[in-house]
Amino acid sequence: MNKDNELQDLPEVGEGKPNSDYGADNIQALEGLEAVRKRPGMYIGSTDTKGLHHLVWEVVDNSIDEHLAGHCTHIDVVIHPNNSISVSDNGRGIPTGMHHKLQKSALEVVMTVLHAGGKFDKNTYKVSGGLHGVGVSCVNALSSHLTVEVERDGKKFIQEYSKGKPLYDVKMVGDSDRHGTKVTFQPDGEIFETLIYEDDILARRLRELSFLNKGLHLKLTDERNGKIEEFHSEGGLLEFVKYLDSTKQSLIENPIYVSTRKDDIEVEVAMQYNTTYQENIYSYVNNINTREGGTHVKGFRMAVSRVFKQYGDDEGMFKKFKEEISGEDFREGLTSIVSVKVPEPQFKGQTKGELGNSEVTSVVSQCVGDVLKAFLEENPREAKKIMEKVILAATARHAARKAREMVQRKNVLTGSGLPGKLADCSSKDPAASEIFLVEGDSAGGTAKQGRDRHIQAILPLRGKILNVEKAMEHKIYENEEIKNMFTALGVSIEENENGDRILNIAKLRYHKVVIMTDADVDGSHITTLILTFFFRYMKPLIEQSYIYVATPPLYLVKKGKQERYCWDEEQRRSTVEEFGGSNENSVKVQRYKGLGEMNAEQLWETTMDPERRILRQVAIEDAMEADRVFSMLMGDEVPPRRQFIEENAKYANVDA
Repeated sequence: MNKDNELQDLPEVGEGKPNSDYGADNIQALEGLEAVRKRPGMYIGSTDTKGLHHLVWEVVDNSIDEHLAGHCTHIDVVIHPNNSISVSDNGRGIPTGMHHKLQKSALEVVMTVLHAGGKFDKNTYKVSGGLHGVGVSCVNALSSHLTVEVERDGKKFIQEYSKGKPLYDVKMVGDSDRHGTKVTFQPDGEIFETLIYEDDILARRLRELSFLNKGLHLKLTDERNGKIEEFHSEGGLLEFVKYLDSTKQSLIENPIYVSTRKDDIEVEVAMQYNTTYQENIYSYVNNINTREGGTHVKGFRMAVSRVFKQYGDDEGMFKKFKEEISGEDFREGLTSIVSVKVPEPQFKGQTKGELGNSEVTSVVSQCVGDVLKAFLEENPREAKKIMEKVILAATARHAARKAREMVQRKNVLTGSGLPGKLADCSSKDPAASEIFLVEGDSAGGTAKQGRDRHIQAILPLRGKILNVEKAMEHKIYENEEIKNMFTALGVSIEENENGDRILNIAKLRYHKVVIMTDADVDGSHITTLILTFFFRYMKPLIEQSYIYVATPPLYLVKKGKQERYCWDEEQRRSTVEEFGGSNENSVKVQRYKGLGEMNAEQLWETTMDPERRILRQVAIEDAMEADRVFSMLMGDEVPPRRQFIEENAKYANVDA
């Protein structure tokens, strides 16, 4: 039962003793938007920065629905200096007339009543992302103040609210020759853990929406720093897939594109083959990112496997290849975006992460299959390139399976299979255990001396591990450091019934995996190499919040018996001023370039002690952007990496 449901763990009728403190007055009937304020996580997922930004998406989605209905061409999002948000559009404007059943303005109904809105009327919105009618009313409930302004029917209307409750009735405040809705809200500090909006998070989603909605103009203005960004795409998914693959080397000249409608379902697909070894499929339903896929992704994969296999068989391309070719081989090096518009989508789970409509599978499979057949027939040279990559992928997959089996068989033969360099902890409880992946044997030795042996394991890594972004999978099992990580963690890569590779973490030995490297350029590079490996081959560990990065201090500031560790330049400067007063020359500053410069006690108290250390948890906020950045930083294409360094590095000699 859901932990938010307060009726869990009740005894059966007749069991237990009567409770005199439990009576009719204990039964709460939450009215209006009180339920949203009491259990905000049930409606927006969380009250951290993710939930904070989710408020913006709920309001923007209403404007997007107006665009899908053919009534909105421009959406403006503004971050105000006090971190309040305004979202305005040039749609029809929320109706303001009297709602006869509820005897109040329809605008007030939309803003204050859950499950109220035009999304349930097929004549108003044939396709909609906001299906539950809770979006803007939830934003209202979770805002300390919200103002909605509507322009329609030649008039301008306004109403204000505090924590979801109207401050006055909807009133007409003047004439207007425009139409649209503007919502301005201030998130409630009593609800949210943070109230600071990040413009890059908003920009990524608005860019995504511009690709998903051809012709729509979106604008983001950050009044805190004067930054203005505009997003508009006439090419839609074709431009989207080119943007995603801009850091990779293309295998075929132009993306394959599908845009059609069948049985009231709109199907739009763009797919581009590149020279990498990863498959990336991003899917959407009515602009909602379906991260877990669903029936539309199933239909797409069926079409790719069916059509390419048929073509390869008909052309005799697989005759000399003795091994079995799986669906995964056809999708290696493929970046795809699958977007469908469905009148009545059915989602699995509260988060809308997976589409469940069974009829969508056959529609997408047929639409994509027809276009792929035509592409292969009309482009034999590019078809040959794709088939050669498919055979190479199948060859590498079989080689990788043999390499994995050899590593796992060796582990069984040698008993525990744990690496000899691993200094394990005594605890056998994964939830209480943590492992430090430490750069170098020297720092590893210091960490072994300074650790808490009961819960902390140490695995020294020698040098820079293999760059998995440029290596075929079977090569990673030949790398000693990567083999050591697999065996120390207790995880394995296996193939499911469809031939897809999955990470089995059932025997994961530690629930904290901490990357601990030197605080210099080489250390940062090693951290990036390890994170690339985790992202490509152990992504579930990141998704389940098991991966962390240690942050050793950069400085030790001393004066006499006073001493303080500093983690950045600002802390160092303020500490020197505090210790030195008018005589800063009396203060000694020690710069730590590596972990080996600390003794065991210092490493423990600054970087390993759970009571005092600073750990940064690794999370994937945007898998699409993460894939693009890893490809850019660790791949073969130099120009995108150079541009990234120029734009993001504070001090960089890019000519070196």
